[in-house]
Amino acid sequence: MTELDIHYVGGPTAVIGIGGLRLLTDPTFDAPGEYPMGNRALVKTTGPAVAADAVGAVDAVLLSHDQHPDNLDTSGRAYLASVPLTLSTGSALGRIGGNVTALPNWEHTELTRPDGGTLRITGVPAQHGPDGSEPVVGEVTGFVLSGEGLRTVYVSGDNASLKVVRDIAERFGPFDVAVLFAGAAQTPLLPGADLTLGSVHAAEAAEILGARQVVPLHFEHWGHFTQNGDTLMDAFERAGISDRLHLLKPGERFATGTAR
Repeated sequence: MTELDIHYVGGPTAVIGIGGLRLLTDPTFDAPGEYPMGNRALVKTTGPAVAADAVGAVDAVLLSHDQHPDNLDTSGRAYLASVPLTLSTGSALGRIGGNVTALPNWEHTELTRPDGGTLRITGVPAQHGPDGSEPVVGEVTGFVLSGEGLRTVYVSGDNASLKVVRDIAERFGPFDVAVLFAGAAQTPLLPGADLTLGSVHAAEAAEILGARQVVPLHFEHWGHFTQNGDTLMDAFERAGISDRLHLLKPGERFATGTAR
């Protein structure tokens, strides 16, 4: 059995297969178009490579946050009803309820694996913009996946802070795989500020984390991204770590072998 498998759906959405369990990140299944958010709209340019009804059963959703349609859209919200567990922020629990469970920073929950072991999912900080931006952008979380005989995986969520990355690396690093939300997203509400990792910072984050493999998500398919796959490739090449980067096309998979 493949020990770790990441199937890229599109945007921030991927299915992570680990230890016989299936986890879905930030469900977004809507078609391209304009999606209102306050007095403006986010523009989606490409739909998902896999439809919601084709994803198959998952054991849990890892939801970095619920307040932005590029991380949880209308179809994604409907999808949550079919999932036994959604791990997210306290704010998401208050707004969505249902099967959402808040996973505070540095606390964890465990899922039973088919082989009788457990998968530990730890909530970790994420900062969706520069210092002081949380009142504007809202609460966000990331996740660390670990367990005996499993790869250690970091799922960043919409984080733009290398200080946050350093704090996580000090507690859990080095990582076998880092799933980094990138693209240097920007908003007129915080002019000139990146809301997610820019490409150079994504490469720096990979080095801070000691990540052996990096799979970027959420760097394309929306108009508010200012960087893309080409800039990621260039940044990782300049840092001398292009061999760690796995830049998937929608529908493609990244897989590893059994952990050592």
